Amino acid sequence: MSVLLTGGDGYLGWPTAVRIASRTDDHVVLVDNFARRGWVETVGSTSATPVASMDDRLEALEEVHGVRNLSFVEGDLTDGDFVDQLLRVHEPETIVHTAAQPSAPYSQIGRERANYTQHNNLQSTRNLLWSLHENGLEDTHFVETTTTGVYGAPSFTVPEGGATMENQGERDDVPFPAMAGSWYHLTKSHDAANMRLAHEQFGIPVSDVRTAITYGTDTTETAADPRLGTRFDFDYYFGVVAHRFCAQAVAGYPMTVYGRGQQRKPFIALEDAVEGLARLALSDPDDRPDNHTVYNQVTRAISIVEVAETIADVANEYGLGVEVEHFENPREEDETHEMEIENDRYDALIGGQSVTFEESVRSIIETLLENESTIVAHEDRFLPDILSEG
Repeated sequence: MSVLLTGGDGYLGWPTAVRIASRTDDHVVLVDNFARRGWVETVGSTSATPVASMDDRLEALEEVHGVRNLSFVEGDLTDGDFVDQLLRVHEPETIVHTAAQPSAPYSQIGRERANYTQHNNLQSTRNLLWSLHENGLEDTHFVETTTTGVYGAPSFTVPEGGATMENQGERDDVPFPAMAGSWYHLTKSHDAANMRLAHEQFGIPVSDVRTAITYGTDTTETAADPRLGTRFDFDYYFGVVAHRFCAQAVAGYPMTVYGRGQQRKPFIALEDAVEGLARLALSDPDDRPDNHTVYNQVTRAISIVEVAETIADVANEYGLGVEVEHFENPREEDETHEMEIENDRYDALIGGQSVTFEESVRSIIETLLENESTIVAHEDRFLPDILSEG
C-alpha cells in the first residue's frame, strides 16, 4: 500500500510528507513539478531560507531520520495521462493533495495569472478524482487542503463545513456557499464542490481540510537538518502576513498593516497543520470515515494589528527596534471584521494546539536572522507592484 502526496516540494507538502513517512513503513510517493519555485522567481523574490534539491532532501532524510520509504516523481497533475499512469502504478490507499497555485495576490495580478491559477488548480483536482474513479480506486481516501478563504467574511460564526438553511418553514443542511474573495480562493470553492460531487457520484471518501493562514519555519522533523527545511516566502505575493511582518522586522523595515488592521483572520502553526494531515493520511481504513468530512484547519483567530504588535514585541526582544505603521489597504476587505470560526472537529483530530503564536514567532525571528542578507536583498518585494502580463 502507499500514500501519494501532491505538492511534495511545497511549504506545507514537504514537511507533511516527511512526517507521514516517519510514522509508517508504507511507501510514500511525492509528486511535484517545481512550479512554486518558478512562480516566486517571476515576482522577483525567493525563499528566505535555503531550499535544497529534492535529491538532497531525500538523502538527508535517510541520513538524519533513517527514512527510506519516501520517493519522488516529477510531473504535472494537469496532464491526465500522467495522473492515470501515476495512480495505476502506485495504487495509493490515500492521496494527500496539497498541490496548487496558493497565492490570492498572484491570482489577482491580471487575466493571465487568474486563468492560469484556475486552470492549474481545478484541472489537477479533477484529474485526480476522475482517475480514481476510472481506475477502480474509489476506496482511496482523498484528502485535500482547500482554504478557510472559501467562507469569505460572514457576520456570523463560520461552521465547520455545511450550514442549515430555512425557507418558508422548511429546513435542510446544505454546503456552505462559496463566498471567496479572489480568483485563487474560488478555485478552492470549486474544488470543494467537485469533491462533494465525486463523493456522491463515485463514493470516494473525502476529507476537505480548509486550511487557515499557516505560519512557521520548521516542524520537529525538518528542524533536525538544514537540508530538510521547507521554503519560507516573505514577499507580498507569496508571503503570508505573519511571515512578511517577521521579515520586515528582521530587515529593519516598518511592519505594513493595511488599513485599520482590526479584521480577525484564522491562523494555524505549521506544526499543527502538518499533524492533522499526517493523522488523516495514516488513519486506519477500518476507522476512517467513508463519507465527506470538512475540517476547519485552524487553531485561533487573530486580528492583523495584533499579529503585527505581537511580532514587534518579540522582535524587540532581539533588539530589532520594530515599528508598526498603517498603510492604505490595496485590498477590498472589511478592516473591522471579527471572524469567528468553528474548529471542534479539527481540534479533536490533533488533540489541541501544540505551539502558541508567540513561540512560533520567536522561532521564525531566530531563523530569519540567520538569513538576514537574503531578506534585505529582496526588501523591495514587501509591497505590491505592477507586473506586466507579457
